Amino acid sequence: MDKRIEYIQSEVKRTLQNAECGHDYSHAIRVMKNAEQIAASEGGDIITIQAAALLHDVSDEKFSNGNNVIGLKLTENILKKAKFKSAEIAKIIDIIKNISYKGGFNTSGVLSIECAIVQDADRLDAIGAIGIARAFHYGGFKNRELYNPEIEPQDFANAEEYRKSNGTTINHFYEKLLKLKYLMNTPTAKEMAEPRHQFLEDFLAQFIKEWN
Repeated sequence: MDKRIEYIQSEVKRTLQNAECGHDYSHAIRVMKNAEQIAASEGGDIITIQAAALLHDVSDEKFSNGNNVIGLKLTENILKKAKFKSAEIAKIIDIIKNISYKGGFNTSGVLSIECAIVQDADRLDAIGAIGIARAFHYGGFKNRELYNPEIEPQDFANAEEYRKSNGTTINHFYEKLLKLKYLMNTPTAKEMAEPRHQFLEDFLAQFIKEWN
Protein backbone atom coordinates (compact mmCIF):
# COMPACT_ATOMS: atom_id res chain seq x y z
CA MET A 1 0.00 0.00 0.00
CA ASP A 2 1.18 3.52 -0.78
CA LYS A 3 2.77 5.22 2.26
CA ARG A 4 0.41 8.19 1.91
CA ILE A 5 -2.62 5.91 2.12
CA GLU A 6 -1.14 4.13 5.14
CA TYR A 7 -0.78 7.51 6.87
CA ILE A 8 -4.35 8.54 6.00
CA GLN A 9 -5.65 5.19 7.23
CA SER A 10 -3.98 5.68 10.61
CA GLU A 11 -5.32 9.25 10.89
CA VAL A 12 -8.85 8.20 9.98
CA LYS A 13 -8.72 5.42 12.56
CA ARG A 14 -7.68 7.95 15.22
CA THR A 15 -10.14 10.65 14.12
CA LEU A 16 -13.18 8.35 13.92
CA GLN A 17 -12.43 6.26 17.02
CA ASN A 18 -15.51 7.62 18.84
CA ALA A 19 -17.75 7.98 15.78
CA GLU A 20 -21.22 6.44 15.54
CA CYS A 21 -20.39 2.96 14.28
CA GLY A 22 -22.35 3.21 11.04
CA HIS A 23 -19.92 5.93 9.95
CA ASP A 24 -16.76 4.83 11.75
CA TYR A 25 -13.33 3.57 10.72
CA SER A 26 -14.71 0.14 9.77
CA HIS A 27 -17.17 1.81 7.41
CA ALA A 28 -14.32 3.80 5.84
CA ILE A 29 -12.34 0.59 5.27
CA ARG A 30 -15.34 -1.17 3.72
CA VAL A 31 -15.93 1.76 1.38
CA MET A 32 -12.27 1.73 0.35
CA LYS A 33 -12.43 -2.00 -0.37
CA ASN A 34 -15.63 -1.56 -2.39
CA ALA A 35 -13.97 1.27 -4.30
CA GLU A 36 -10.87 -0.82 -5.01
CA GLN A 37 -13.05 -3.62 -6.37
CA ILE A 38 -14.96 -1.22 -8.63
CA ALA A 39 -11.78 0.56 -9.78
CA ALA A 40 -10.21 -2.77 -10.79
CA SER A 41 -12.80 -2.88 -13.60
CA GLU A 42 -13.63 0.78 -14.15
CA GLY A 43 -10.21 2.47 -13.90
CA GLY A 44 -9.44 5.83 -12.30
CA ASP A 45 -6.52 6.98 -10.18
CA ILE A 46 -6.39 4.44 -7.37
CA ILE A 47 -4.56 6.67 -4.86
CA THR A 48 -7.16 9.42 -5.25
CA ILE A 49 -9.93 6.85 -4.90
CA GLN A 50 -8.44 5.26 -1.78
CA ALA A 51 -7.80 8.62 -0.11
CA ALA A 52 -11.31 9.95 -0.80
CA ALA A 53 -12.93 6.68 0.31
CA LEU A 54 -11.05 6.68 3.60
CA LEU A 55 -11.67 10.35 4.36
CA HIS A 56 -15.22 10.80 3.09
CA ASP A 57 -16.90 10.82 6.53
CA VAL A 58 -14.32 12.88 8.44
CA SER A 59 -16.18 16.04 7.37
CA ASP A 60 -19.70 14.61 7.27
CA GLU A 61 -22.15 17.44 8.00
CA LYS A 62 -24.63 15.13 9.74
CA PHE A 63 -22.31 15.16 12.74
CA SER A 64 -21.78 18.94 12.79
CA ASN A 65 -25.30 20.37 12.51
CA GLY A 66 -24.96 20.88 8.78
CA ASN A 67 -21.58 22.66 8.97
CA ASN A 68 -18.80 20.66 7.36
CA VAL A 69 -16.21 23.47 7.14
CA ILE A 70 -14.25 22.29 10.19
CA GLY A 71 -14.26 18.70 8.96
CA LEU A 72 -13.10 19.70 5.48
CA LYS A 73 -10.24 21.69 6.99
CA LEU A 74 -9.23 18.65 9.06
CA THR A 75 -9.39 16.50 5.91
CA GLU A 76 -7.22 18.98 4.03
CA ASN A 77 -4.66 19.04 6.84
CA ILE A 78 -4.45 15.23 6.86
CA LEU A 79 -3.81 15.26 3.12
CA LYS A 80 -1.14 17.94 3.46
CA LYS A 81 0.64 15.96 6.16
CA ALA A 82 0.43 12.88 3.92
CA LYS A 83 2.38 14.91 1.30
CA PHE A 84 -0.34 15.22 -1.32
CA LYS A 85 0.11 18.08 -3.77
CA SER A 86 -2.36 21.01 -3.89
CA ALA A 87 -4.02 19.81 -7.10
CA GLU A 88 -4.42 16.29 -5.68
CA ILE A 89 -5.92 17.67 -2.47
CA ALA A 90 -8.39 19.80 -4.42
CA LYS A 91 -9.54 16.76 -6.39
CA ILE A 92 -10.00 14.61 -3.28
CA ILE A 93 -11.89 17.37 -1.46
CA ASP A 94 -14.12 17.83 -4.51
CA ILE A 95 -14.97 14.11 -4.45
CA ILE A 96 -15.81 14.24 -0.75
CA LYS A 97 -18.07 17.26 -1.28
CA ASN A 98 -20.00 15.56 -4.07
CA ILE A 99 -20.58 11.95 -3.04
CA SER A 100 -23.20 12.44 -0.32
CA TYR A 101 -26.76 11.30 -1.04
CA LYS A 102 -28.52 14.32 0.57
CA GLY A 103 -31.96 12.96 -0.07
CA GLY A 104 -31.25 12.50 -3.76
CA PHE A 105 -30.78 16.25 -4.21
CA ASN A 106 -27.00 16.18 -4.58
CA THR A 107 -26.90 16.76 -8.33
CA SER A 108 -23.43 17.99 -9.14
CA GLY A 109 -23.47 17.24 -12.86
CA VAL A 110 -20.98 14.94 -14.56
CA LEU A 111 -18.78 13.14 -12.04
CA SER A 112 -15.14 12.22 -12.56
CA ILE A 113 -14.56 8.47 -12.69
CA GLU A 114 -12.92 8.68 -9.26
CA CYS A 115 -15.91 10.50 -7.76
CA ALA A 116 -18.36 8.09 -9.41
CA ILE A 117 -16.49 5.11 -7.98
CA VAL A 118 -16.26 6.45 -4.42
CA GLN A 119 -19.93 7.45 -4.47
CA ASP A 120 -20.88 3.97 -5.65
CA ALA A 121 -18.65 2.37 -3.01
CA ASP A 122 -20.25 4.40 -0.23
CA ARG A 123 -23.78 3.64 -1.45
CA LEU A 124 -23.01 -0.08 -1.65
CA ASP A 125 -22.22 -0.08 2.06
CA ALA A 126 -25.70 1.34 2.73
CA ILE A 127 -27.48 -1.70 1.29
CA GLY A 128 -27.38 -5.45 1.86
CA ALA A 129 -26.82 -7.02 5.28
CA ILE A 130 -24.38 -4.31 6.38
CA GLY A 131 -26.79 -1.63 5.22
CA ILE A 132 -29.61 -3.12 7.30
CA ALA A 133 -27.38 -3.29 10.37
CA ARG A 134 -26.26 0.32 9.86
CA ALA A 135 -29.81 1.56 9.36
CA PHE A 136 -31.06 0.08 12.62
CA HIS A 137 -27.98 1.14 14.52
CA TYR A 138 -28.37 4.74 13.32
CA GLY A 139 -32.08 4.62 14.10
CA GLY A 140 -31.23 3.55 17.64
CA PHE A 141 -28.54 6.23 17.86
CA LYS A 142 -31.26 8.78 16.99
CA ASN A 143 -33.89 7.03 19.19
CA ARG A 144 -36.23 6.49 16.24
CA GLU A 145 -39.14 4.05 16.11
CA LEU A 146 -38.44 0.79 14.33
CA TYR A 147 -41.69 1.02 12.40
CA ASN A 148 -45.06 2.70 12.63
CA PRO A 149 -47.69 1.73 10.03
CA GLU A 150 -49.43 5.05 10.64
CA ILE A 151 -46.40 7.04 9.49
CA GLU A 152 -45.95 6.96 5.72
CA PRO A 153 -42.56 7.30 4.00
CA GLN A 154 -41.96 10.87 2.89
CA ASP A 155 -41.18 12.56 -0.39
CA PHE A 156 -38.76 15.31 0.56
CA ALA A 157 -38.81 18.73 -1.05
CA ASN A 158 -35.10 19.43 -0.58
CA ALA A 159 -31.88 18.18 0.99
CA GLU A 160 -32.42 20.17 4.18
CA GLU A 161 -35.82 18.58 4.72
CA TYR A 162 -34.28 15.15 4.19
CA ARG A 163 -31.46 15.85 6.66
CA LYS A 164 -33.87 16.95 9.39
CA SER A 165 -36.26 14.03 8.93
CA ASN A 166 -36.90 11.94 12.04
CA GLY A 167 -39.04 9.19 10.56
CA THR A 168 -38.98 5.49 11.40
CA THR A 169 -36.09 3.23 10.47
CA ILE A 170 -38.25 1.12 8.17
CA ASN A 171 -39.37 4.28 6.36
CA HIS A 172 -35.70 5.04 5.71
CA PHE A 173 -35.57 1.94 3.52
CA TYR A 174 -38.26 3.37 1.25
CA GLU A 175 -37.01 6.95 1.44
CA LYS A 176 -33.41 6.10 0.55
CA LEU A 177 -32.01 2.57 0.66
CA LEU A 178 -34.26 0.96 -1.95
CA LYS A 179 -33.44 3.80 -4.36
CA LEU A 180 -29.68 3.35 -4.27
CA LYS A 181 -29.50 0.41 -6.66
CA TYR A 182 -30.89 2.65 -9.40
CA LEU A 183 -28.44 5.46 -8.64
CA MET A 184 -25.19 3.55 -9.13
CA ASN A 185 -22.89 5.19 -11.66
CA THR A 186 -20.69 2.35 -12.88
CA PRO A 187 -21.58 -1.01 -14.46
CA THR A 188 -19.50 -2.83 -11.84
CA ALA A 189 -21.33 -1.20 -8.94
CA LYS A 190 -24.70 -1.86 -10.55
CA GLU A 191 -23.82 -5.56 -10.68
CA MET A 192 -22.57 -5.53 -7.07
CA ALA A 193 -25.76 -3.78 -5.94
CA GLU A 194 -28.17 -6.40 -7.29
CA PRO A 195 -27.84 -9.08 -4.56
CA ARG A 196 -27.63 -6.46 -1.82
CA HIS A 197 -30.81 -4.79 -3.04
CA GLN A 198 -32.60 -8.14 -3.18
CA PHE A 199 -31.52 -8.78 0.42
CA LEU A 200 -33.25 -5.51 1.42
CA GLU A 201 -36.43 -6.56 -0.38
CA ASP A 202 -36.43 -9.99 1.28
CA PHE A 203 -35.77 -8.50 4.71
CA LEU A 204 -38.60 -5.98 4.41
CA ALA A 205 -41.05 -8.65 3.28
CA GLN A 206 -40.16 -10.81 6.29
CA PHE A 207 -40.21 -7.83 8.69
CA ILE A 208 -43.69 -6.71 7.62
CA LYS A 209 -44.95 -10.30 7.72
CA GLU A 210 -43.74 -10.74 11.30
CA TRP A 211 -44.99 -7.30 12.36
CA ASN A 212 -48.49 -8.10 11.14
